Amino acid sequence: MKAVVLHGKNDICYEEWPEPILKTGTVKIHVKACGICGSDIPRVLGDSAHYYPIILGHEFSGCVTEVADDVDKIQVGDHVAGVPLLPCMKCDDCQQGNYSQCKHYSFIGSREQGGFADYVVIPADNVVKVDPTLPYEQVALFEPCTVALHALKVSSYKGGKRVAILGGGTIGLFALQWAKIYGASQVTVFGRSKEHLKIAAALGADTTISTLDDNFMTEAMRVTEKKGFDYIYESAGSTITMKLAFELAANHAKICFIGTPTENLTFSPKLWENMNRKEFQLMGSWMSCSAPFPGDEWKETAHFFNTGQLRYVPEMFFAQYPMDDVKKAFEQFHNKNKVKGRILLKNK
Repeated sequence: MKAVVLHGKNDICYEEWPEPILKTGTVKIHVKACGICGSDIPRVLGDSAHYYPIILGHEFSGCVTEVADDVDKIQVGDHVAGVPLLPCMKCDDCQQGNYSQCKHYSFIGSREQGGFADYVVIPADNVVKVDPTLPYEQVALFEPCTVALHALKVSSYKGGKRVAILGGGTIGLFALQWAKIYGASQVTVFGRSKEHLKIAAALGADTTISTLDDNFMTEAMRVTEKKGFDYIYESAGSTITMKLAFELAANHAKICFIGTPTENLTFSPKLWENMNRKEFQLMGSWMSCSAPFPGDEWKETAHFFNTGQLRYVPEMFFAQYPMDDVKKAFEQFHNKNKVKGRILLKNK
């Protein structure tokens, strides 16, 4: 088969690779589309891959071409999304259903060969069947969509409150939609990209605020009647927006950091004191699985994509490339401010 293989820093090639072999309890998927996650970028342009050579890609969709004899819930021809987390199922955290905190986990597309290939073999328990009418491009967004929903679950989200989404990328746009689906009284999306804010408005944001505007904090206080936001989801992994969350929080708010920072983060005593005075809760969210594995995050994503309440628009993708154009796709990331949205790799 053909696959996108990473051999070292900025050394990625589309080449022949042995086709994965079906094992007990597994399913073979013909990959149709696979998104480039932000975590893939430092693995390709930096030196953060776990080993070489490696096939990256964990946001994949495709069609089942083969199933092991002991698998009966998945059939050849099913359209599916793949759950990339491979928890050990034995450690204390797994036994409690906290799979994202597994001490011995593996992960398809970073620790195991992934979806930037013609085929991938994964456990049947990691396969989520989807409505065959859904475009493969949309199904490739399942993983970031479940990440967004997991954050709402971690923060014990309840409707009827004001919500702020910091960052208008893919995860932020899905967090916006989940907040609306589950009854937010108001959702405001903060971002720097006009394109992202425009999409956010189209997907149902009540207000969009550009943090490039000098008076954006005044506008934020206006829309909350100077009370601040009850739930804040930081999806950009930016030191600026992580600090901004402390200022935007209402009394007794819940702040959830989804984005992964890439720089040292420091707070002034005055800024940090917000947590004491407002008595807000600060928490993190990691990956997207819960019990029973892989969790309601995946089940609900499939359901709400099928009903149309959870929406996808092509503008969520900055660009789409065939797999053999992978070098061109990753060249886009040499200018980190250029790419506005996911880049998708596709097979025929």
